Amino acid sequence: MDDWSTYLTPGPVERELGLFCLGAGEQRHAPGAPPERALGCHAAVFLHRGKGHLLHGPDRVLHEVEAPALLWLFPGVLHGYRPSTHWQQSWVLFGGTATDTLTRLGYLTPDQPVRRYADPHSPQRAFAKLLRVVKTGGREVQIAAALYDLIAAAAQDEPGDELVARLRAIACRPLSIRQYAEALGVTVDELRTATRRAAAATPQEVILTTRMNEAKALLAESGLPVARVAREVGYDDPAYFSRLFSARVGLAPRTFRRIGSIGRR
Repeated sequence: MDDWSTYLTPGPVERELGLFCLGAGEQRHAPGAPPERALGCHAAVFLHRGKGHLLHGPDRVLHEVEAPALLWLFPGVLHGYRPSTHWQQSWVLFGGTATDTLTRLGYLTPDQPVRRYADPHSPQRAFAKLLRVVKTGGREVQIAAALYDLIAAAAQDEPGDELVARLRAIACRPLSIRQYAEALGVTVDELRTATRRAAAATPQEVILTTRMNEAKALLAESGLPVARVAREVGYDDPAYFSRLFSARVGLAPRTFRRIGSIGRR
């Protein structure tokens, strides 16, 4: 892999499309700790080879990274790479008004900055197509379509991720981690290993992300009171749910619903 990069300046047409590319390329990182930074746009990074950690968020959480993996970086969120071996990666910077909707729908999830795949071919092909379109000077519609394809492919559950998919299916039940493991017929250690390998996350993180995504859908698509939404996603205390939702999403539940209803008009 040869290092290369190209940067684009979106014009009026690209901005009207709602999703545009600001830059793309391929590069290598040596082991170490490059400077931490926060971007002014969204970014996706596909790690082809290597392992290490991604430092992400205001709490400086270290997420385990091992190729093949997809890293999602969000505007204004501090991040830093911590390769323990040489990394080979592809990257793309993007933005646009559509990113807000994609985030509300759960396609772009700040709570899950690292995504690992048992079968990485779908997101890998989508990333390769996007880079090819950008590198060969594709038209704005082609680039936007390739970006949507990448985001959709990255969000798909891989067929081998059955245990994590089953965990997501019952995540809104108010259970302890041990009870979740028992319901799935595995030990707690087996559950932790499965979520770490498939989603680069703990069972708690998978459950919380699933609950917040379901809460977003209920707030956006139903007229249920916030207290009822809280119960539907596993929280008996509406006040606690509201605090947690606000911390994770950046908006209070009622504000999220109001903004979502304005966007649908």
